[in-house]
Amino acid sequence: MKAKWWSAALTAAMVMGLMTGTAVTANAEEEVTLKVFSNLPDRKNGQGLVEQMIIDEYMAENPNVTIEVEALDEEAYKTKFKAYAMEGMPDVVNIWGQPSFLNEVLDAGVLAELNEADYADYKFIEGSLEGFKKDGKLYGLPRNTDVAVFYYNQKMFEDNGWSVPTTYDELLELGKTITEAGMVPVAMDGGDGWPMAVYLSDVLFKISGTDYQGIVADAVANGDFTNEACKQATQLLKDAADAGLFQVGYDSQDYGTAMNLFTNGQAAMFYMGSWEASMALNEDIPEEIRTNIRVFTMPVVEGGAASATDIAAWNGGGYGVSANSAVKEEAIKFLNYMYQPDKLSKYGWENGVGMSAQDQTDYMTGEETDLMKQIVDIVTNATNVSGTPVNDCGPSAFKTSIESEIQSVSNGTTDVDTFLANIGAACK
Repeated sequence: MKAKWWSAALTAAMVMGLMTGTAVTANAEEEVTLKVFSNLPDRKNGQGLVEQMIIDEYMAENPNVTIEVEALDEEAYKTKFKAYAMEGMPDVVNIWGQPSFLNEVLDAGVLAELNEADYADYKFIEGSLEGFKKDGKLYGLPRNTDVAVFYYNQKMFEDNGWSVPTTYDELLELGKTITEAGMVPVAMDGGDGWPMAVYLSDVLFKISGTDYQGIVADAVANGDFTNEACKQATQLLKDAADAGLFQVGYDSQDYGTAMNLFTNGQAAMFYMGSWEASMALNEDIPEEIRTNIRVFTMPVVEGGAASATDIAAWNGGGYGVSANSAVKEEAIKFLNYMYQPDKLSKYGWENGVGMSAQDQTDYMTGEETDLMKQIVDIVTNATNVSGTPVNDCGPSAFKTSIESEIQSVSNGTTDVDTFLANIGAACK
């Protein structure tokens, strides 16, 4: 039986909401307070800045509305999300359009249904809404098109005569060369687990190509990850760690530590998602570094089915509205305001936060950072995309298992076969 780590809490929240009565609709004259729960604690840069800009504009245009924001980093956010399931959800919340997160939330009825017809002219990329649906009904909106990339310091590469690797073997050899030069090859957030699971997914996609989604779906459904592609991908992750590709202590260090290694010039590369493209505009990062940040995608694996232009990409985070919000009508109105094409998508593009789940063509000026242009080229030239990372393809117990045990298999504490058996068992 599949473990559901928050379904009981969410079901209780649903019952409590029904007992408290129907939602209250505020009219234009009433004072309204909206509570927004966000996983974007940095309100001065990147997506947090964009979110706050829209909130400020909405309050300016609707003086009767006060929006209160609670913003936590991702892991703390997910923990408190479960607590709010018992206490009562804030009105507008960050969500993920992936089975490991959304399935149990929807089963418990925590999110309000949205009218898909309202978004017919919002320029959503084809297929981007699918991860936020259940039984054909829409319960959230995606914010990003996420791409897994290696950020690298172009000047550091040029100064040392290093070339961007085109094969996985070249990546490992480059790592050894960088280590010998006294620097960290790749800054990795191994402490949180999910970035390494994305890395594993990225390698698995390079091995399996268009069979990736079928392989993962079958493995999750049967609780069996012992197929050869999964074994090879896990071994290649371990090979990277064994080769010293990641910093010492990567398996216990967090997001901020990994990013700081890169933005302070101590690491030549940083493995993360395209949502961090705003580093090129972040004035807290030294100019010599931020203006030289570039990207490349996972190099091809020898004998693998995927080409260099087959990329790990998916529609991930987004927003939803609490089903039991006392001001649900205003909350949906705010959500729809956020997603007007000239708001979230436009401001996101202008602030270099990566690719939106909406068409951003109208906002391209040619004056974007070289980093943004490079990411656009990667997406534009992609021949295939992976879809959801493996850690988000199963039940929550599976996600917890893979993200808590991936450090052990990478550092050799657990062997590959044991790791695969453990994550398979978590699907049952």
